[in-house]
Amino acid sequence: MSAGRTVNSQNQSWGTPQKYVNAVKKFFGGEISLDPCSNEYSIVKAQTEFLLPKTDGLREIWNYPTIYVNPPYGADRERGTTIKNWLAKCAISHRDFHSEILALIPVATNTGHWKQSVFGQANAICFLYDTRLKFLENGLDTGKGAPMSCAMIYWGINFEKFYDVFIEYGAVVEISSLKKAKIANKRKLLTLDFDNEEYAQHHT
Repeated sequence: MSAGRTVNSQNQSWGTPQKYVNAVKKFFGGEISLDPCSNEYSIVKAQTEFLLPKTDGLREIWNYPTIYVNPPYGADRERGTTIKNWLAKCAISHRDFHSEILALIPVATNTGHWKQSVFGQANAICFLYDTRLKFLENGLDTGKGAPMSCAMIYWGINFEKFYDVFIEYGAVVEISSLKKAKIANKRKLLTLDFDNEEYAQHHT
């Protein structure tokens, strides 16, 4: 990811720990096609990487077969985006391109972005066993743990493989049945919530 976990720490690049990079690559058969929010310190090494400030991954088309997302957890004031935009992009890209997508995000089941883009959209969740997941800070393992619980979200069709790979790392739950359920009182229309003419031209 290319922004910090909070608004006040956007100078930090918080990277995925090696063990989860290994698990994601194992799930995807050895290669990750796209990392849409990479950074100069990333150890993900996807075939295609979008990096700020040159490339804003939210404004690019994610027509790739396998995608791994470790999104900024805080708000990007300059671009007016938050994690809800990244999760909406995951759900929309899976829907439109049938991309297989994994995202490492905080557990926040009461939030609007979970209700809009995870429940009813994703196929499975791995609630990670780590009590304080240790992200890499600017590529370094500092030993500091995240202050929140995290989960790996899966938008895709191979639950059995997802279970086999990620049961080592957490409690794996299939949620595909929620695609026909009514989530909360009202389900908002799945949207990215920002203007993007290029994206709109490919999704009309």
